[in-house]
Amino acid sequence: MTELSKSGAAMTEPVDTASPAPSAFLEVRDLKVHFPTDDGLVKSVDGLSFTLEKGKTLGIVGESGSGKSVTSLGIMGLHTAGQYGKRKAQISGEIWLDGTELLSADPDHVRKLRGREMAMIFQDPLSALHPYYTIGQQIVEAYRIHHKVDKKVARRRAIEMLDRVGIPQPDKRVDGYPHEFSGGMRQRAMIAMSLVNNPELLIADEPTTALDVTVQAQILDLIRDLQKEFGSAVIIITHDLGVVAELSDDILVMYGGRCIERGPAEKVFYEPRHPYTWGLLGSMPRLDREQTERLIPVKGSPPSLINIPSGCAFNPRCPYADVPKDNVTRTVRPELTEVGSQHWAACHMTHEQRERIWTEEIAPKL
Repeated sequence: MTELSKSGAAMTEPVDTASPAPSAFLEVRDLKVHFPTDDGLVKSVDGLSFTLEKGKTLGIVGESGSGKSVTSLGIMGLHTAGQYGKRKAQISGEIWLDGTELLSADPDHVRKLRGREMAMIFQDPLSALHPYYTIGQQIVEAYRIHHKVDKKVARRRAIEMLDRVGIPQPDKRVDGYPHEFSGGMRQRAMIAMSLVNNPELLIADEPTTALDVTVQAQILDLIRDLQKEFGSAVIIITHDLGVVAELSDDILVMYGGRCIERGPAEKVFYEPRHPYTWGLLGSMPRLDREQTERLIPVKGSPPSLINIPSGCAFNPRCPYADVPKDNVTRTVRPELTEVGSQHWAACHMTHEQRERIWTEEIAPKL
């Protein structure tokens, strides 16, 4: 919005970064989460933006250390000074949840939202669940924080939720301790606790890690069914492309703390436009066809988040870093540009170059 100065020239008004509120249910705008350390500033998340609507699932994928879990903890408001000693996490940007900006909101208000409006399934339920309290006691506490009911009503709710997530004999298992549950049962109990207050946003951080494939499938089916029942917005955080292919409507690929590609799941899987995404797809086994060649891993290691490479962070590992001219991949950081309908990628190669490489070199091997 502009106004004219006395000379008649257009004068730009300062931008109000805290408004307007977005139309999407969840919108993350230029989120940065940095951690000061003795070795330097760890840029775990460095300018991440995305949106998510109710009833939809967003899959966030990337290697370990790419910033996936830090993003989820940032949305939940769980980056605290005590967690990192005396040095507080440096967080900037905006996180809008149903019209409320969470980063600037009062911590007590965010605490009230946590569990009721938004909930999280943690990566390791054995460490997330308290070992000294029964599963039922922990679910009851999570429910009574947000509802003024007595313990009997809350216990009935806990049994109902355990039954809903497929735990047999829930009226007896409600009095069991976490160590008495198998890995898959603990994950189900964690899901029951997360959903006991019917949250509108559910974040699942590696929900199938360390589970056998049969239990993985059951957990994914459970999350899908419960999402349909509650109409929640869901974020699935994983390094397993098979998981996001099963559940996600949209996919966001992270590398070095930034988004390097995002779009509809079908587009990202069948028309990927970033060399890192090509590498992830090339390292994933296929069950729908005969595998005649060895899987192609992404060469090298993820970058240090203290010393992220200049230019494109992926350039030291990218086999196509020299395709763009003038060494631009090593000097200029690429921005997300639209490469298709609701499909963005951050790569210096031209559309024609990426199309040719994908069609002639990558796709035939997948």
